[in-house]
Amino acid sequence: MSSEQVETREFQAETRKVLDIVINSLYTERDIFVRELVSNGADALEKYRHISLTEKPEFDAHVPLEITIDCDDKKHILTVADTGIGMTKEELETNLGTIAHSGSGNFLEELAEAAQKDVNLIGQFGVGFYSVFMVAKKVRVQTRSWDGSEGHEWESDGGGSYSIKPCDGLHRGTKIIIELKDDAHEYATKFTIERIIKQYSTFVPFPVKVEGKTVNTVQAIWTRSKSEITDEEYTEFYKFIANGVDEPLFRLHFSADAPLAINALLYVPQENFETLGMGRMQSGVNLYCQRVLIDQHSENILPEWLRFVKGVVDSEDLPLNISRQALQDNALVAKIRRVLTKRFIKFLAQQATIDSEKYEKFWKTFGIFIKEGVTTDFEFQKDLGKLLRFESSATKPGELTSLDGYIERMQEGQDSIYFINGPSRSALENGPYVEMFKKRGIEILYTLEPIDDFVLNHLGEYEEKKLVSADRGDLHLPETESKESEPVEQQGEKLDDETVSGLCEFFKKTLGDRIQEVKASDRLVDSPAMIVNVDGYMTSSMERIMQAQGGEMAMAGKKELEINPASPLMKKLAAVKEEKPEFAADIARQIYDNAMIQAGLLVDSQEMVSRNYRILEQIAEGD
Repeated sequence: MSSEQVETREFQAETRKVLDIVINSLYTERDIFVRELVSNGADALEKYRHISLTEKPEFDAHVPLEITIDCDDKKHILTVADTGIGMTKEELETNLGTIAHSGSGNFLEELAEAAQKDVNLIGQFGVGFYSVFMVAKKVRVQTRSWDGSEGHEWESDGGGSYSIKPCDGLHRGTKIIIELKDDAHEYATKFTIERIIKQYSTFVPFPVKVEGKTVNTVQAIWTRSKSEITDEEYTEFYKFIANGVDEPLFRLHFSADAPLAINALLYVPQENFETLGMGRMQSGVNLYCQRVLIDQHSENILPEWLRFVKGVVDSEDLPLNISRQALQDNALVAKIRRVLTKRFIKFLAQQATIDSEKYEKFWKTFGIFIKEGVTTDFEFQKDLGKLLRFESSATKPGELTSLDGYIERMQEGQDSIYFINGPSRSALENGPYVEMFKKRGIEILYTLEPIDDFVLNHLGEYEEKKLVSADRGDLHLPETESKESEPVEQQGEKLDDETVSGLCEFFKKTLGDRIQEVKASDRLVDSPAMIVNVDGYMTSSMERIMQAQGGEMAMAGKKELEINPASPLMKKLAAVKEEKPEFAADIARQIYDNAMIQAGLLVDSQEMVSRNYRILEQIAEGD
């Protein structure tokens, strides 16, 4: 070949600067150059497939559509070839010699700054091919267009110039021959290339062959119609994407065209690995664009409280090589996040209706994540209320009800959803807080986990019904006449108002600043007394959490003591306080401690035990 046929040209000025940035600034995560070249190859193949349908080309029509990668670890040469659309001489010069959309110097400043933060940004800035110079000391690109025109070879060492010359004997497509730098010889090994392909390019829609072996053998089944996919295929894909060994509990496969083009295949596993002592899970959903991995274990595509979900999301509307950093601020990603989250919440609500037992299994395993969502994600808080489940006075032990189910059973005149927290159902049913609810036939939710009060207080209301804790001091239950109400054996006449007032003053004087106020209760039936919270938000269970976290330094909510004027114990105490005030004071303090224990709050156990012995001594002496 004569020297006249070899044309040497200078890179466009901005292209030289880009190459300098790529070579000198991008020194981490070099693996992604393989992703870039494979993605470019897949794009060229897709373009040829489209042209073959419209133009019916004859040149090399028999050549299969594929990407082949050869590794020469002796000569340290990596070759990436595709049988796609190929390039003419002019296209070579345009595509590899210039950056047509580079714009101004701001482009280069942004690229230089971004490159130091995230190597993936080279794709966002449209310079994916140039990432090859992170590892190459010299690159040759041999290509021949689909139209059968003469083939050419482009060559450069990433410096200030490149050359183009004719190249005979080429088939359709593009071959990139990379002579590796001394510190990049690993990229000429089959193992390294296979690993990178499996990580980033597993679902490329054309065969990717490394040393003759197809590496991307798993299909991107999320792009197929649901009617074409068997349960076995869904399960096998779940095991692949989630590294699972069992079948998923739920799966959601859906596509959307508006407001964005989305294909999603999401799974709910059988187990919650956080409760198995394996630490906080990372997101299990991978983000793809046109089947090319954009963000593995993406923290941007679903809210953190859905980190238990496994699967893939693919959107053609995203820039093919958007970076992880840009994902956080990208408006398209925010739209995808909203669409996916709303659709997944709707899916769970549908499953709860279709198979309540299966949903209850989900709730017992992953309900903690839904509760986390209610307390941390205001955007979806109201939607998540539909997914909450609790035991209640209207359910059998172990059975759960939804807030919707509670509302359907509400009594006439009832405008609030009531709940009470406790360590167990039996403790609540035998405690003072549910007595008047039973008497009036009003359903009350039993929240058996300390976090439940945080959840319901954050939710605030559901379907315009306020959520109210039964240990609130300002609680006023509606008067109801219901067939569901329980007959309650009356304890006899109440103490008169003057005696009750004196008893309240005695309690307040005895207890001092431990209690804000003492008053007669209108909702106690059997129990002599109970603790209520003046602060409507600070429930007893929330205070227990604060005490556990902060010990004695935790700020306690304001408390009131309500006493039962019809209780036999109160009637006896009213008489004893006149005759033996010290003994009566011990009884008053013990009543207070008992009420605190029933509220699940801390008391001074040593002081209580000593007091109990004093009371027993008085009783043993016949007093």
